[in-house]
Amino acid sequence: MTSILAGVRFSVKEKLCKHLRRCRNAGVRIRYLIVINLLNGRSAYQTAEVLGVHNTTVYRVARRFRAHGEWGLWDAREDNGQTKLDEHFLTVLYWIVRATPQHYGWRRPTWTRELLIETMVRETGIRVHVTTMSRALALVKARRGRPRPTVGCPWAKAAKTRRLNVIRHLLATLPRGHIAVYEDEVDIHLNPKIGLDWMVRGQQKEVETPGQNGKRYLAGTLDTRTGRLLWVEGERKTSALFIALLNQLLQTYADAPVVHVILDNYRIHDSKIVHAALTGFGGRIQLHFLPPYCPNDNKIERVWQDLHANVTRNHTCEDIGTLMCEVRYYLRKRNRRTLRKRSENTTKRSAA
Repeated sequence: MTSILAGVRFSVKEKLCKHLRRCRNAGVRIRYLIVINLLNGRSAYQTAEVLGVHNTTVYRVARRFRAHGEWGLWDAREDNGQTKLDEHFLTVLYWIVRATPQHYGWRRPTWTRELLIETMVRETGIRVHVTTMSRALALVKARRGRPRPTVGCPWAKAAKTRRLNVIRHLLATLPRGHIAVYEDEVDIHLNPKIGLDWMVRGQQKEVETPGQNGKRYLAGTLDTRTGRLLWVEGERKTSALFIALLNQLLQTYADAPVVHVILDNYRIHDSKIVHAALTGFGGRIQLHFLPPYCPNDNKIERVWQDLHANVTRNHTCEDIGTLMCEVRYYLRKRNRRTLRKRSENTTKRSAA
């Protein structure tokens, strides 16, 4: 290969090195480096190995440099005209991907690249190739993912907003000594939740499931100020489990005049036995119900998501006892980590 570039003057190599330092185009920089390595005496295979490219790329770049000089290192496609993937095209694509095909008159409920191309032709008059659409999707940071099932709140938007504003005002103006917590329950199944995992090509991991499922239930609270998690366990998800959690709250926050519990509208939270227990607590427990089907406004939901991700998803525990040990270990570790972070933040504020 060095014979192909034989006779190139030293001043040309110096000029190439100078232009390389100013070049900001990654593809062009690789071509500069290929030529410079060849001029320094490396073979095509050595150059390919050093730069991490194929040897045919080295030969092609060398031929273009020999035929056209330095300008042959630049991509000739830059003269093809204005790119189709301009800002307007990408903006329209971004909003199309956020919707569904049915919003644009198609009967199919999910997007394909071909369907996106046809929709973009309608909206912009520009037709691109499938591979170009792939690049466009990457530019708008679109990805193929699994949608999240949700249920719409049956309340009017104004009523929902009023209820959420009341709860936000409570948290913002919480009286001194009062405690506010988010409350929710979570199901722990011996049958593992199946979730995404990394696998090598040609392999599909297997998750062994037990012959008979076992269940346990946790009722927990998340302190809105400290992030501390409290929980109780039970074999059934009933009002008795919820009342056991309320008793745990009163014992843990014995000095608090009132514990405010923010929770959803699950029926075990509003039963007759719960009302009787609240009367017995003498007003120390106050329940604040969220609008129906608003899990994103209950902060403890994220804790349960993390619990499933770190413990129950694709787990290999053979019995429910072993699985519950893993659940307790994770939650206790989370509390220690939260306490440590809070202590570190307090120390930093004090030092400042």
